Amino acid sequence: MKTLVIVVHPNIEASRINKKWKEAVLSEPGITVHDLYEKYRHQPIDVEYEQQLLLAHDRIVFQFPLYWYSSPPLLKQWFDEVFTFGWAHGPGGTKLKGKEWVTAMSIGSPEHSYQAGGYNLFSISELTKPFQASASLVGMAYLLSFAEYRANKISDQEIAQSASRYVEHITNIELNPKVRLRNYLKQLESE
Repeated sequence: MKTLVIVVHPNIEASRINKKWKEAVLSEPGITVHDLYEKYRHQPIDVEYEQQLLLAHDRIVFQFPLYWYSSPPLLKQWFDEVFTFGWAHGPGGTKLKGKEWVTAMSIGSPEHSYQAGGYNLFSISELTKPFQASASLVGMAYLLSFAEYRANKISDQEIAQSASRYVEHITNIELNPKVRLRNYLKQLESE
């Protein structure tokens, strides 16, 4: 499985978590790391290049800090420009069909503040519905998200542990429920 990690952090050098996550996946086999702010901070998005990157990979990971209950603005622009009508959706727009989508977020608040009645009123699952809907529209399988809460308060040791969990999460082939079911059925047959 070839994985594309799209890193979207406007100031990765000042980041503790996203920078460590990016460093952790850079040395992983089968993973391509693509930093949108590094490539497009001062230039237009190369749509054809981005589409070719997507076509060359099976699992797409969108890594970013949660900003105002969403992603940094460059990711929204990237979706608007790259997921084009007739290519990603609409008549003939099936190029991403069957690919996998993983959202990986660093989140400043503690997990308990993201629930009904919590400080932020909504769960992360509820707040990521637009990403889930986008994945559905383009025919991608939306897999279990990865989230690190208290991002601005955790220790360096906790960040290192988070980076290990992050790599394990995004490289887990059984993250896809269809693969997990297929493997389970094979196991049952062999017993």
